[in-house]
Amino acid sequence: MPTEVARYWQHAAVAGVDLLRARYITHRYGRHAHETYTFGLIESGTEEFEYGGTLLRAEAGAVALLDPEVVHTGQAATPAGWSYRVLYPEVGVVAEVAAGLGWPRGTPRFPQTVVHDPRSAALLRRAHQAAEHDDQLASSSLLTVALAGLLTAHARPGGGPAPAAPRAPADIRAVRDLLHERLADPPALAELAELTGLSQFALLRAFRAEHGLPPHAYLNQVRVRRARALLDQGLGPAQVAITAGFADQAHLTRHFKRVVGVPPGAYQRERLPAAS
Repeated sequence: MPTEVARYWQHAAVAGVDLLRARYITHRYGRHAHETYTFGLIESGTEEFEYGGTLLRAEAGAVALLDPEVVHTGQAATPAGWSYRVLYPEVGVVAEVAAGLGWPRGTPRFPQTVVHDPRSAALLRRAHQAAEHDDQLASSSLLTVALAGLLTAHARPGGGPAPAAPRAPADIRAVRDLLHERLADPPALAELAELTGLSQFALLRAFRAEHGLPPHAYLNQVRVRRARALLDQGLGPAQVAITAGFADQAHLTRHFKRVVGVPPGAYQRERLPAAS
């Protein structure tokens, strides 16, 4: 039985770009969203994932193109699992390449999520492989070429700059803000319902419609994002767990891996190699 392996690291030459190379068999991503784009190349096997309410499959050779902040999952479609390479460029990185192509200001969108395009697959593979080596000029150049190729072949210009925060109704914004403020001591659903004047069921439905996740799952996503920032600062996983609002380090590890794909310690070792 093949073993699961995963490496998650920062691009050495381009700020704002993370990378993942992994083989998964039993690993399952929970429902989550990234602040970045997600560009993945399936190298073997088949990944199955829910994206924007639709169940999709990406087989070997396919490229998955996920827009920022769209809730999705991820798991093997067959017992053999899948292996893939993923680029996670921040919105600003992609927008800069789009501007260089002469596109109007805005956040590009990818209307087709799974594409079968050998040229795009080759561009993504070369950029990803170059990022595993020490040639900063080659890796940054190939990344720019790959992003330009993906945009030209599969994206559409955005209709304007991305909003700084989701444009939610006022009562749902208030709930969201309170969850951000109280990571370690979140309010009960009844308290949130009282804050908004909605019934508990109506609040759950409205919050999920706005954010793609119910409040408790959204809170864990915010906690994971906070944990990543603290790990990047060099804080140890045990302290990160407490600061980010998790019950303990095991609780952090379980949720962190379901979103990022690797445990907190492995994530931190790649991003702070000198410290390790």
